[in-house]
Amino acid sequence: MMSASELIKTLIPVETARRIADGSHDDPFAVLGPHRFDDHTCLVAYDPGAKTLSAVTPSETIVLSPVPEVPSVFVGEIPDGEAYRLKGSADGGSWEFDDPYRFGPVIGEMDEYLLGEGTHRRLWDVLGAHVMTHEGARGTHFAVWAPNAQRVSVVGDFNWWDGRRHVMRRRGATGVWEIFIPGIGEGTHYKYRIVGPDGTVQPLKADPVGFGSQHPPETASIVRDISGYGWKDERWMSERASRDARTAPISVYEVHLGSWKRRHEEDNRMLSYKEAAVELIDYVHDLGFTHIEFMPLSEHPFDGSWGYQPVGLYAPTVRHGPPHEFRDLVEAAHEKDIGVILDWVPGHFPTDAHGLGRFDGTALYEHADPREGFHKDWNTLIFNYGRVEVSNYLISNAIYWLKEYHVDGLRVDAVASMLYRDYSRNEGEWVPNKHGGRENLEAIDMLQRMNTAVYGEVDGIMTVAEESTSFPGVSRPVDTGGLGFGYKWNMGWMNDTLEYIKLEPIYRKYHHHQMTFGLHYAFSENFILPISHDEVVHGKGSMLSRMPGNEWERFANLRAYYGFMWGHPGKKLLFMGCEIAQPAEWAQSGEVDWGVLDNPNHKGIQRLIRDLNTLYRAMPALHVKDCEEDGFQWIEANAVEDSIYAWLRRGGPDDPPVVVICNFTPVERRDWLCGLPIEGKWREALNTDAEIYGGGNRGNLGGVIATSEGFQGQPASARVTLPPLSTVVLTYGT
Repeated sequence: MMSASELIKTLIPVETARRIADGSHDDPFAVLGPHRFDDHTCLVAYDPGAKTLSAVTPSETIVLSPVPEVPSVFVGEIPDGEAYRLKGSADGGSWEFDDPYRFGPVIGEMDEYLLGEGTHRRLWDVLGAHVMTHEGARGTHFAVWAPNAQRVSVVGDFNWWDGRRHVMRRRGATGVWEIFIPGIGEGTHYKYRIVGPDGTVQPLKADPVGFGSQHPPETASIVRDISGYGWKDERWMSERASRDARTAPISVYEVHLGSWKRRHEEDNRMLSYKEAAVELIDYVHDLGFTHIEFMPLSEHPFDGSWGYQPVGLYAPTVRHGPPHEFRDLVEAAHEKDIGVILDWVPGHFPTDAHGLGRFDGTALYEHADPREGFHKDWNTLIFNYGRVEVSNYLISNAIYWLKEYHVDGLRVDAVASMLYRDYSRNEGEWVPNKHGGRENLEAIDMLQRMNTAVYGEVDGIMTVAEESTSFPGVSRPVDTGGLGFGYKWNMGWMNDTLEYIKLEPIYRKYHHHQMTFGLHYAFSENFILPISHDEVVHGKGSMLSRMPGNEWERFANLRAYYGFMWGHPGKKLLFMGCEIAQPAEWAQSGEVDWGVLDNPNHKGIQRLIRDLNTLYRAMPALHVKDCEEDGFQWIEANAVEDSIYAWLRRGGPDDPPVVVICNFTPVERRDWLCGLPIEGKWREALNTDAEIYGGGNRGNLGGVIATSEGFQGQPASARVTLPPLSTVVLTYGT
């Protein structure tokens, strides 16, 4: 047995002990914990609250000796091969705990290799906080990437937010730090205390791969055990995997969960995930939408950002409940055959002190040069896509939501801002790419690799780009030079048609081809037609308030427009509240104006949306070739004076064709001669002027008979009544 003075002299000089005690030692695992020396097992331990410290083994209790001048650091010799716990005492009290420095690493060599290479597809399995049993003890393993840091500590309630106590182990060249802390688990609040390369202590940082967070405005991460949910959606997942989304009906209800519905009797609180799993899912199912798209649900500090300035990309926001309850919501949707799409924001992140900005004291996730790394419009930082670890962080995050939460798709926000280095910048405010161009080659590469990864890893999912420019091949495969998205929002269609429909009908003839122009490029991409939250906020007014005319005409215009949209090639997306013709524009602090459903006109719009969805899903001609040019043919595109449009939709060879006719004037057109592809009975499948929708009930008494008289390039024709401000849908057969 070595004496205390020998141990101190051999193992831990006073200066080393001081550095341990003040938290400035770069490698405490080299000093603390058990170490073999001259056939002895020697222990160095640290507890700044203890007057005495003992090592408790199965065979004996060994009183450790304090280092002179540094009484919080203790040394002693312990039996070979025996586990131990530490027992401290002070001021008449005592406590016992496992020594975190007696545990070996958790991260393996293969993980280290993939982390260093930036190709770890399941980053969340390695980084973050994981509740586990390690070397016989139950606790939590923490790991974080901070390659330029001098030191990283985990701090929280469990150690009085003291950065001296749990300094982490650096894992070689990966830039990752890790520590296993026994005795803590689910619900523990924590952050990282990081000392930058120049010795400056950074603001306490939330975990970039944390699975849970405190409720804003509090900013700590929370240990969440996301294992062991026990999914019961096998039927949905297997059917989803075998479905070809391009030929399927896709009608999306876009939701801001915080303002869809509120609990007025409970301080106007938001719905929980579990409440939404019943109320929202039942509502969406009743209206016949195939998918819900949630505006961002990853953790974000500011309600007013609507989630588009995320801090916790791996954490479902706690505003509605813990992670497993978000899984309850997804599973409830799948049970009702509804897919779930999440808004995903890899384009930028906020400058909040606890976030990713200058994470380890350097521009780590972002560019150092503000000409590359700062969005003036949004006061946010831009990811450095050219850094392999950063692109790995984002690509793995996309896979994470699809795998861990069974999400069916990701809608990628603000893709245009990622594609162009000069996005919203004046000359001299941006840095050209290596070829002197404006394209962000690193972002393009990241998006291509992301799409390749998610489609390769997860069957049956979709990715959707919100991309507002004419960048080529957004929804074309990567191996043909495209970005690899499944779909692209058709922003041009949206802008043109909304500009047209807000005009007084007398002026529409001067803008007739705003409604036809979208067909010139309708099949250049796989398009979704979006009437999103962006169209009913910031002074734009609601969909109803955009419509011209008196009250009846405004509702009729809106009904006709929705009929035009559902009959037009392309998948559909409608923001919440638009399905009931909410009079006021959306406000994230309120809720959908459900009270208007007492008015038959609003109830009629809701009924129309339900019937449009039913028709769209039931008729293959309206969805099978949404993305194929041979599924569409103009019958009449040039009836400028009458503001009438008519077109043919086709599905497969055996699917009945559908004809859509729109009259955008307040004048009824009786006996309007319409060319049709087949003679015989054509059923009036839908008429937006029907009384059940709030219309005047003018129409075609259930259908028309087409004769062999050819017209408008078609071999047959029929005389059709077109009510004022209406869309009529005809389908062949009874």
